[in-house]
Amino acid sequence: MKARPITTIKTIVETIEDGGPDIKLFALADPDHWELPPFLPGAHIDLHLPGGMVRTYSLCNDPADNRRYLVAVKRERAGRGGSIILHDEVRAGDTIGVSLPRGGLKLDHDASRFIFVAGGIGVTPFLSAAAFLKRTGRPYFKLHLMVRGEPPLADLLAPFLETGHATIHDTAAKPRPEIASLLGSTQSSAIACCGPASMIDDFEQASRDWPDARVHIERFVPPALPADPNARAYTLALSRSKIETRVEPGQTMLAALLGLGIDIPASCCGGICGACKVDWLEGHPIHRDRVLSPTERARSLMVCVAGSAEDRLVLDL
Repeated sequence: MKARPITTIKTIVETIEDGGPDIKLFALADPDHWELPPFLPGAHIDLHLPGGMVRTYSLCNDPADNRRYLVAVKRERAGRGGSIILHDEVRAGDTIGVSLPRGGLKLDHDASRFIFVAGGIGVTPFLSAAAFLKRTGRPYFKLHLMVRGEPPLADLLAPFLETGHATIHDTAAKPRPEIASLLGSTQSSAIACCGPASMIDDFEQASRDWPDARVHIERFVPPALPADPNARAYTLALSRSKIETRVEPGQTMLAALLGLGIDIPASCCGGICGACKVDWLEGHPIHRDRVLSPTERARSLMVCVAGSAEDRLVLDL
């Protein structure tokens, strides 16, 4: 049963380049060299890998570079296997299905300055954003990159280091700077962070008084969801499919939908990648994701982590 089509684009691995220690840079292009669907700076795409695995990566090229999608992948030996497949099995000329781009940084508002704080490979979405800002003549932006030793993606970083738009902080040589000191106090700025959990915790603390619309956070891995001792079963109704099912305590909405044979794209399964967003119509969802804005939550939820505060929840599926 299919409640909605899952759109994937056929791409060819055009090139694979060295991006630094344990990092490969993949350029994906249309087989016939057509333009690819447009994207916001630092948008995400899902890569559909051999064996059915789906993994999400940030685009790190300028949106004006619309004949390729550029993703950087760090080989994570203790990860879930996607990076190992990409490093060890995927070759130039291979075909990979990718999703339509989603999310990204909205840089067209009236902020006068943009400040990006990244840890290691977390720099990828901000390379895309920096390229966009530089090309469109927005001079007041700064990228702070925390690394230990050699930085990732040195060739992509170089233009911004040369113009002073990027600074590398080598934490092997000196302690990581205070996040608050990097952000300053100018709340006409827009700020963003992507990196390890400890850095994001400090960033959230430093930005707690900033307007939500000017703060953007991306995570490497989803935070653990605590067990809900008050969890109870509820009815999940699919409006267009005209079917209902019970979601039991401890069961995810995603698992219930997959059990019905509903095609739902999923990658992180922890509420941070945005792959499994679905609109809801009736009820009172419990939102546990880290990706939807308050405005988006008024109509959408992430089925991998969302729950229901009432006995019945109706989805637009």
